[in-house]
Amino acid sequence: MATVAIRNGINVDQLVATIGAIQENASVAKMTFKATTLWQEGTHSVAEIGPFTHAGKADGSRREGQFKLQGDEPPVLLGNNLGPNAVELCLAALGFCYAVGYVANAAAKGYEIAELSYEVEGDIDLHAFLGLGKGRPGFTEIRVRSRVKSPNATREQLEELCQYVQDTSPVRDILANPVPVHTNLEVL
Repeated sequence: MATVAIRNGINVDQLVATIGAIQENASVAKMTFKATTLWQEGTHSVAEIGPFTHAGKADGSRREGQFKLQGDEPPVLLGNNLGPNAVELCLAALGFCYAVGYVANAAAKGYEIAELSYEVEGDIDLHAFLGLGKGRPGFTEIRVRSRVKSPNATREQLEELCQYVQDTSPVRDILANPVPVHTNLEVL
């Protein structure tokens, strides 16, 4: 019976097989993700995330609306703290993406990760969002503090991996580079 190589909670054999499948057939790398947001009241909304498309086919591993996220604002921004606000979810998404990239790539390189965390913070000036001035309505700067502990990787290896993860992170790319966003309105 063959043993499965698991490192950092990642099935390394499956990771290598996935990379091989993409190298053989580029369409395997194509994915479309979707979230549906339903406004509730005031600044409170609920987002549902479920099935996605992989290589042009619906993936059956998730059911419709499987994940529900609450979004709201703090009282200072007219909300009731029923969930994090959208920009906080954006910061969390960057931390999630970095963590996935770091542990999976560490596993592929044979590095064991004992601890990993990301503290992500961003600055916003509300003037543009409130229509009171020009400038960016979004973050003016995002700062990430990462901490890692490994029993078998050197500091240089961990730093090199940190840079690689930044260079290949989909969420960092979305935040750092313009992405076309097309919005259509259907009036009911």
